[in-house]
Amino acid sequence: MAKSASPALSHAGRLQVRLAAAACLLPLLLQLPHGLGLGFALGAAVVFAASWRKPLGNAIRVLLLVVGMAMVFYALPGIGRDTASAALALMIALKPAETQTLRDGRSLVGFALFAPFATFLLDQAPLSLLLALLAVVMALLALQRLAADEGRIDDASVTGFPRRVAVVAVLRLFVLGLPLALAVFWLFPRLPTPLWGLPQRSGATPGLSDSMTPGGMFDLLLDDSPAGRVQFLGPVPRPEQMYWRGPVLWDFDGQTWRPGRVLQRLPPAPMQAAGDGWDYRLELEPTENQLLVALDLPTAVPEGAHLGIDRAPVADAPLYNVTRWTLHSAPPAAFEPDLPDWLRRRALRLPEGFNPRTLALGRQWRREAGSDPEGRADLAIARRAMAWIHKDFAYTLNVPIAGRNEVDDFLFDRREGYCEHFSSAFVVLMRAAGIPARVVTGYAGAYSNPIGDYWLIRRSDAHAWAEIWLPRRGWTRFDPTAAVAPERIYDTIADRMPGRIGGFIDISPLFNAGDWLRRGWNDMLLGFNAKRQQDLLGALGLRGGSRTLVLLFAGAALLAIGWMAWLTARGERERDPLLRAWHALEARYRRRGLGRAPHEPALAWVARIRTESGQPEADLERLAQRFERSRYAPDAGEATRRELIHDLRRHRP
Repeated sequence: MAKSASPALSHAGRLQVRLAAAACLLPLLLQLPHGLGLGFALGAAVVFAASWRKPLGNAIRVLLLVVGMAMVFYALPGIGRDTASAALALMIALKPAETQTLRDGRSLVGFALFAPFATFLLDQAPLSLLLALLAVVMALLALQRLAADEGRIDDASVTGFPRRVAVVAVLRLFVLGLPLALAVFWLFPRLPTPLWGLPQRSGATPGLSDSMTPGGMFDLLLDDSPAGRVQFLGPVPRPEQMYWRGPVLWDFDGQTWRPGRVLQRLPPAPMQAAGDGWDYRLELEPTENQLLVALDLPTAVPEGAHLGIDRAPVADAPLYNVTRWTLHSAPPAAFEPDLPDWLRRRALRLPEGFNPRTLALGRQWRREAGSDPEGRADLAIARRAMAWIHKDFAYTLNVPIAGRNEVDDFLFDRREGYCEHFSSAFVVLMRAAGIPARVVTGYAGAYSNPIGDYWLIRRSDAHAWAEIWLPRRGWTRFDPTAAVAPERIYDTIADRMPGRIGGFIDISPLFNAGDWLRRGWNDMLLGFNAKRQQDLLGALGLRGGSRTLVLLFAGAALLAIGWMAWLTARGERERDPLLRAWHALEARYRRRGLGRAPHEPALAWVARIRTESGQPEADLERLAQRFERSRYAPDAGEATRRELIHDLRRHRP
């Protein structure tokens, strides 16, 4: 077997390279589905151990690759951003199986550094950044170790792990580039819209959907992660008024509710406000779709979004990052009091062949209530349904999978479910009774964080309610889920407070502080876009838009590069001012071709200069003697050293 051109990794180098690869892999594994991430972590540990002394065979590596890719496509069917990231994690986990030489070690570290950067395509939380920084530090330390192994250097700054000097040297590299990084982040002109979009994730993205099938919100209702944060810029609505309007669903095929695509592009229906309303700033977590929410009912939306005919807010582009919206909403006194005939027909449409018992009940209630132009009969039917729910129905998450006639099963047999079941059945029953109705999805309620004076909307606050159309009043909200009697609420998700463990351990101060810090992170970093950059210029009293930004960035970049050059040059200078002065003197003689050899003592060098130049060089000889006495007799005194440094700097050949 031919000998490798690259030396073999030392024991310490092999360990450090593998630890650096593990540190790089960790933040990416945390963003993959839990089962897949845990499987890759265990597989990487096995590969690390099995390939410690010799590389794994080709057949084993191919087998591991096939098994790993099968796991990826099982957990993440389809092609997307998370699928590609999972494939990258798999390759990094398998790479140590063939890492035995210094060249292999460098390849592994360089390849592994792609993992923390890929993490930011999936998550940009503070924890991901901290783990990524740790991974970069570990990678630089590993590269130092490999450089030491290659040169066989026995230097405490590179041979220990983790040695304080080595860590300080790596951190110094971060300090070196920090000003330039800050200049790029804050001042480099940002585009209002990206040149390209990120590919969609193949796995499910948490958040609201533009469709609703009873039972589909189950995972969302169990997710306590933040969906958004709201800060009111004046009066604050009562908690029972906090219905956050999202997609409005018109079309029902017997199983699933969907919005009317054409309706989203029509102008918003007229509404008459019942008061001044509320001004607020809404910060939304990324959802990778175009769905917005707004306090019911939004009167207008800012640039970058629009309202459909049902006043459901929609963004003009997918929300890949944290976004901030300044909105105004007001309670309605009348919302579309004149309903066009074509829209009425759409709000009454039901599919044929589904839920026959519900249709029969709705028609029976209509016959019993009669009809009148004032809408009193319609209101009586809606209240009758709410009273029935209060009397006989229960709230629970433990429900079976929806069948063909899910509404019939819910109303007449099971009588248990959660918001999707209640709102869907209520709207079908109203339509069967001849009352225009539709489903509204969004969030209900919010948690007040006393630190920062804002309200937190969690994904578990997801909710679905109903709107029916009444003469003169227009669309009117009915929440059938809220009609359930308190004693028949079996799953108290709505009462689950953040900052409580097991319902009785209170860590709310810690939770409040942590969420407030995350809000600040979103505000300062993730939400810093082109508009915020222009606002920054305005706050500094500057005008000129992108041209001003270019000039500011150029100036800041030059200062940062100058700072980097000064620090680099300073790092290469001799720390002892006496040695710096002596080396500067040597450099002046070197330019005349009389430089000192590295092995040559000072006095021997002076004697050689006297011989080669034919000059006595008495001043240089006296300086050399004083220099040697100062170096080897350190008790000569500080004043004597300063005088010598002064004389060395003044001397010229």
